[in-house]
Amino acid sequence: MKIINEDLASLKKLVQTKTQQLTDPKVVVAVQKIIADVIENGDSALRAYEQQFDNVTIDQFKLDQASIDAAYDQLDPDVKAALLLAKRNITSFHEKEKATGFIDAEQPGVLRGQKLLPLNRVGLYVPGGTAAYPSTLLMSALPAKIAGVNEVIMVTPPQPNGINPAVLAAAKIAGVDAIYQVGGAQAIAALAYGTESIPQVDKIIGPGNVFVATAKKQVFGQVAIDMVAGPSEIGIIADESADPRQLAADLLSQAEHDKLARPILITDSPKLATAVSENVTSQLKVLPRTEIASASVANKGFIAVVPKVEDMFDLMNTVAPEHLEVQLADATQYLNLIKNAGSVFLGRYASEPLGDYVAGPNHILPTSGTARFSSPLGVYDFVKRTSFIQYTKPALAKEAKAITTLARVEGLEGHARAIESRFDTYYD
Repeated sequence: MKIINEDLASLKKLVQTKTQQLTDPKVVVAVQKIIADVIENGDSALRAYEQQFDNVTIDQFKLDQASIDAAYDQLDPDVKAALLLAKRNITSFHEKEKATGFIDAEQPGVLRGQKLLPLNRVGLYVPGGTAAYPSTLLMSALPAKIAGVNEVIMVTPPQPNGINPAVLAAAKIAGVDAIYQVGGAQAIAALAYGTESIPQVDKIIGPGNVFVATAKKQVFGQVAIDMVAGPSEIGIIADESADPRQLAADLLSQAEHDKLARPILITDSPKLATAVSENVTSQLKVLPRTEIASASVANKGFIAVVPKVEDMFDLMNTVAPEHLEVQLADATQYLNLIKNAGSVFLGRYASEPLGDYVAGPNHILPTSGTARFSSPLGVYDFVKRTSFIQYTKPALAKEAKAITTLARVEGLEGHARAIESRFDTYYD
């Protein structure tokens, strides 16, 4: 793993360059055609694409409940226990995110307020094949259920040997209302516009490949989306007190996701940098997904050595990583120095996979530097806010002059007259 010793300004330019995610124009055009086809031809287009892309013939898109129940009943007990533990912890964390509206009646004759309403129907995209992640399903569905979403439906690519039983079991555990066998950009189009078999949703949640991400971007506005996710990232801040073997393992835990994943270590110890680099090399040799992880380390990974602790946090705030580990003594005392990160892991025993599976905070996180302005998925993503206003005639009269003045400054005479129509005497 390459080690970089440069001044802070140069390092900031480097990490900003590596953050940029470019969209393939050919993918954009292909996705546009798929979406248009699904809008026009509905289920028949979906069947054609599933035959073309997944080599599966679909008669019935909706999976029957008996198959879901059977997958749950036959699931390995240890896997089931792990999923149930994850559900408890995810639920207990996200329950604390629930918010309420408010009523403001402090001014005489004026009632103002805000009410929170859950979305009616949400669609979850769950990848298939080797990228079948039951943990992500729990992270998607449980906050929606806690928010009070009326209907949570799921789409996932059909598989020749059936959908991953752990995914089906997770769907049952999370309370998913219906599962549809369809994947790719065509599934996103179906959720956004609806077909004969698949109902239209209000919001689409979940990760996918570049075609899925591009489709989500293109249907945004027709429906809401959680984010356009890029490759996984891990940033680690560590000093010489950290264990290089553990740091290397944590870096590779994200490198094995994707050849474009970003594993980054920032340290003030040249000795630690060398030790971690050596451990990454040795651990890659025995990692099952070594081809993927090696490409990630070679293309996107690096170790930056800076002079002091403050520089480590300054540089990492520029990275704005999806996952940030702080492996310093008394790590919690540095929490206020963190400005941009999706999720933070403090201390030696808060290894990133803890957050992926059972800790409770959501693992659907902003990537590609978007932690500068985005947040992890939460209950708040499944509610909408509606404000309300009530004025008595005296209360409106008190503010009518200001309203009509501003309306006429903006050239909106009709606005001014709408207020004046409530009174016998017009306001000049």
